[in-house]
Parts: sequence; structure tokens; C-alpha cells
Amino acid sequence: MTSTPQTIDVRTVPPPQRHALIFGTFDALATGQSFELLNDHDPIPLFFQFDQTRPGQYDWRYLESGPERWRVRIARRAEAGASDCGGGSGGGCRCSGG
Repeated sequence: MTSTPQTIDVRTVPPPQRHALIFGTFDALATGQSFELLNDHDPIPLFFQFDQTRPGQYDWRYLESGPERWRVRIARRAEAGASDCGGGSGGGCRCSGG
């Protein structure tokens, strides 16, 4: 069974609360689950924070890249090191939705 990932729209969340909400959502995911992040700017600083605090635990895939909104699918990896794009290996994965 495939379920639709939860979407977190942080555009209306006060900036000091955004990362706590995002990391809390990620930490509650089961292996293989994901959520979509909707933001008003490129969340690359968040990517680097994931890379520092949860290396090898996530996949990061851009689904939409601006200019007015960004959508990113963030998934908990099934296995450490398993990725179709190298999302947690540093350097800012720029995967497209394809």
C-alpha cells in the first residue's frame, strides 16, 4: 500500500519554530516513510543541518524549485547509505522529481 506523504507548509510557521517542526516530523517517521516540505525559499540551510545532525538517515529530493515556492520530499532511509541520488552525502543533492 502506498500512502500520500504528509505535507508541512512552513510558509505560515514563525521562523524560530520551523526547524523544530521539521525535525520532529522527520524523527517520527518510520523507515521508508517521507513527508513533503513546502517553503517560500530554497531550504538548503536545512539540508546542511540534516547532513550534520542525521547523516545517512535521510533522502532529500527537490520536487519544485522556486522561484516562489519550493517543495522537497524528505524520507527516512530504509538502509544507511541507500540512496538514488546521494542525498545525505554532502554537497547539496539537487535531485529533480524524475
